[in-house]
Amino acid sequence: MRTIELAYPLPQTIEFEPCALAIGYFDGVHLGHSRVIQKAMDVAHQKELKSAVMTFDPHPREVLGRSGYTRYLTPLDEKLEQFEKLGVDIVYVMKFDIPFSSIYPEEFINECLLPLQCRHVVVGFDYTFGYRGTGTAQTLQEMSAGRYGMDIVGPVNRLGEKVSSTIIREYLHNGDVEQARHLLGRPYKVKGVVVHGDKRGRTIGFPTANVAVDKPYLIGKNGVYGVRIHVGGKTYYGVMNIGIKPTFELEKKEKSLEVHMFDFHDTIYGERVEVELLFMLRDEQKFAGVDPLIAQIKKDVAEAKEKLATQRY
Repeated sequence: MRTIELAYPLPQTIEFEPCALAIGYFDGVHLGHSRVIQKAMDVAHQKELKSAVMTFDPHPREVLGRSGYTRYLTPLDEKLEQFEKLGVDIVYVMKFDIPFSSIYPEEFINECLLPLQCRHVVVGFDYTFGYRGTGTAQTLQEMSAGRYGMDIVGPVNRLGEKVSSTIIREYLHNGDVEQARHLLGRPYKVKGVVVHGDKRGRTIGFPTANVAVDKPYLIGKNGVYGVRIHVGGKTYYGVMNIGIKPTFELEKKEKSLEVHMFDFHDTIYGERVEVELLFMLRDEQKFAGVDPLIAQIKKDVAEAKEKLATQRY
């Protein structure tokens, strides 16, 4: 997969290949997004074109000063990885800035899509573009004038619910990572580097890996989760606490991610890890002391192992 970074106006030095293009921000690359991208790939195969995706960075809401989008389901690196897994040939990452946000729908078509040699365009039913979002999927179709083919993909439902990034975010904020998984089509995951912590876990019999997330992932509700961890080419299971460790009344109230990996005794400081959130066990809580905390952790570990043994994730 080729990744090409673009900015408006497009450079004149790149020779673009004829393509079928899926357009969208695609935060999460969830089942609805996958349907849009797969349609573009199908058309590309039928018409012997390159399959391509146009996404934007950063999120338009972030650039335009609207709240709620400083954290992502899939930061750009993760999003590109998901596109590659789908089998896309080319990804165009369009820089979203104030000049780009100010162009009108017809300018976007004439100065961005057509120079990319788009022979076919695929968008979701709720796609908007151009100055103040005045262009819609229907606008894109009406303005084609035979210059490109067009498909508009309708809403995708999963287990009776519309799939959307907004709903997935709500599930994560509520700790319902299992429902989020159903809409994503895979477990929600975060990546980071294992760093030194206060090493308190090993003193109470449950050593943990402190994961410093180094990309702007959305971190959901504080609590204890059953997780799957990928590190050093191997896969492990464990429990992870997201939160501020209230039992120890630390002055720092920054949210931390601490993973206890089952049957694991290696040192992995400095290693990159990938943590998939499989299910939530309980909310984070404050205990009267270390002994009640240890007793609860034992229960958490037992419950997680039982769920992992009896259910498929």
